[in-house]
Amino acid sequence: MAYTTAVNSQITDAVTQANVNVLAQAPALALGSLFQSLAHSTGILYENTVSAQQQQNTLAQAGANMGVMQIYSVDTMADAASTEKVSQGGVSDNLTSLLATMQAFQNR
Repeated sequence: MAYTTAVNSQITDAVTQANVNVLAQAPALALGSLFQSLAHSTGILYENTVSAQQQQNTLAQAGANMGVMQIYSVDTMADAASTEKVSQGGVSDNLTSLLATMQAFQNR
């Protein structure tokens, strides 16, 4: 305990007031820091969400462009003709004609 003098009590009073001031402001400063951190994190969250949406839109446009390019690059008449040839020419017909050709060469 301090000695009771005029200077001593003034110094004790000043130190006590400073300590009370620091202790009283601590919760407010802590909450202020917490709110700033939350606001910053929320802002970054929204920025990342917008960036992801932009990338998804770009990918969707690229996919649609590829689909349209494939549709326009198809030659429908050529495909129909080749499909008809494949369906008409079976394996057994090919083997029969090959066998007939080989027999023709043997008979010569």
